[in-house]
Amino acid sequence: MAILNYQPPMVPFLDILYQDEDVIVLAKSAGLLSVRGRADNHQDSLQKRVTDVYPLARIVHRLDMATSGIIVMAMHKPANQHLSDQFAQRKTQKRYFARVLGKMESTEGEITAPLIVDWPNRPKQKVCHETGKASLTRYKVISVDEHTTLVELHPVTGRSHQLRVHMLSIGHPILGDRLYTDPDTRIGIERLWLHAAELGFYHPTSEKWMQFAIPHPFVTEPTITVAAAAL
Repeated sequence: MAILNYQPPMVPFLDILYQDEDVIVLAKSAGLLSVRGRADNHQDSLQKRVTDVYPLARIVHRLDMATSGIIVMAMHKPANQHLSDQFAQRKTQKRYFARVLGKMESTEGEITAPLIVDWPNRPKQKVCHETGKASLTRYKVISVDEHTTLVELHPVTGRSHQLRVHMLSIGHPILGDRLYTDPDTRIGIERLWLHAAELGFYHPTSEKWMQFAIPHPFVTEPTITVAAAAL
């Protein structure tokens, strides 16, 4: 699915939370690609903004363009391998916040729906109990409003679009999701309400545990129509 009218945010241009000789930790804005796209007008990305300053920096993991939050990049190849292994072996700690449509009844739980790419509609993913890959998301309800729920999400596995598809699968899509929801569920909502608020990992040289956090911006319930809320 092509990115239409890509207009990445320019302020802040590069938001660095921490930096040393081995790692650089950044806050990515919603609407900015994590890595360069194929098209000429999709080159602007967090990856490019960092490598324009630090040419040897390497991407370790990604956030969807529409998702805001914390990303760590490696400053050289050995650090990249060390950090990549941590993500692959699930040694990192990740916490997201999202505001979803509807009032969630369970205060906490797990979603285990297996996921696989929806090939005719890629990059969309789908639940498939026959061929899907094992996936696990833990959730905890923070607050419930008239039409929405603020929820804390912990992805144990790291499947593409996992949080978006898992919340959709239990009937509570994330607000502002332009890939998986109908237009009438996005009235008055300009962005995906999903934020990578915390990231923890072991420093690739010192092995010291490092933890970073930035607040989520979803404190206030958005103004949405009753018709959309009923879906």
